[in-house]
Amino acid sequence: MSLSIGLDFGTTNTVATTMNADGQSDTIKYTHGGETFDSLRSVLCFWQTHDEDVLRTKVEAGPWAIEEFLDLAGECRFIQSFKTFAASALFTDTLIYSRRLKFEELLAAFLRQARAHSGADFPKRVVIGRPVKFAGNMPDDVLAHTRYEAALRSVGFEEIHHVYEPVAAAFFYAQRLNDDATILVADFGGGTSDFSIVRFSAAPDGLDYKPLAHTGLGVAGDAFDSRIIDQVVAPAFGKGSEYLSWGKVLPVPNGYFSKFSRWHELSIMRHSRDYRELQQLLRTSFQPDLIQAFIAFLDADAGYAMNRAVSDAKMQLSNKDEGTLSLHVAGVDIEHTIKRAEFEAWIAPELAEIGACVDRALIEAGLTESGIDRVFLTGGSSLVPAVRAQFEARFGAAKIETGDQLVSIANGLALIARERDISRWEA
Repeated sequence: MSLSIGLDFGTTNTVATTMNADGQSDTIKYTHGGETFDSLRSVLCFWQTHDEDVLRTKVEAGPWAIEEFLDLAGECRFIQSFKTFAASALFTDTLIYSRRLKFEELLAAFLRQARAHSGADFPKRVVIGRPVKFAGNMPDDVLAHTRYEAALRSVGFEEIHHVYEPVAAAFFYAQRLNDDATILVADFGGGTSDFSIVRFSAAPDGLDYKPLAHTGLGVAGDAFDSRIIDQVVAPAFGKGSEYLSWGKVLPVPNGYFSKFSRWHELSIMRHSRDYRELQQLLRTSFQPDLIQAFIAFLDADAGYAMNRAVSDAKMQLSNKDEGTLSLHVAGVDIEHTIKRAEFEAWIAPELAEIGACVDRALIEAGLTESGIDRVFLTGGSSLVPAVRAQFEARFGAAKIETGDQLVSIANGLALIARERDISRWEA
């Protein structure tokens, strides 16, 4: 049994890796529906069932959660992108049937199911990745750290190390280096984009590591998704419509649609004050059919269907000059062609924020672009052509490398776990 596990708990996917007897990293595999895969979707499904005349709440994670959600036709609670709540003081808990669950309880439930489906005994030591900056408005790093610790200890981990996700990716990438190099790692996840500049050089006992800069921001793949939802889907649910309030004609508040376009907020919207306000708005809206469609969408818990539709369109846009968003759920039928140039115009503000964050990393490291020897792009959103083009324009295409987008961080965490002094890598 491995002494340590590297755990990359992601907004969209989670990957766990151990070290084998030969000192190589082994990604924990999962098998579902005859398919074996390295990553587990970071989703949860809660539902109730009668067990010996007692009503019990059950939970599943990953593809098993998705399977239950589809089988139950929405008669459940389906939660996705819940990592985004980790550092939010505004999120205290969510009501799951008759019980209120905190973030750490959601994470613990997810990890228990991940362990059960892996068929492996998890060791007592874990090296877990964390973003340089957590997602959300005014994220509280200390709060996120405390919540992570509580969840990990509740499932049996006793020795816990926290490492910046891009540092883990850098260490993984550095294994292929033949010469000393200064590396910029850009890690694009679902909820955050993180950047580390590190200097690696040969040393008698392995790689000598010198961190030069760490920066990050709460903008990544989910933010790109929200632009598609805002532009293509939200108008079908009343965005841009009006209602009557005390004799005045007012636009339907955008706050409903900003939450609708964020996966973690959408997961709990059906059980929030916003849902009750939408029901009231229905009576005064000038286009009540659109507001009713919004309510019906929430009642059907159709967020996963929209997630798949948006992800498919975004994948098409990564490979072709146009993609189609196809969403047919809860009485709404959307078949919309999106041009890549259109999509890139929508995400221009996020691309600018990413560029500014790289600027801060270079300034912190005291370097210019010429001082970077290699740029390693990782994470699912690194596949977006506009993201890669931005780095090629700054650093030159010859310096850019990618690969193992989903498992590089977990592999790096497991490799760090075998280091004699893990503390020097810790965030």
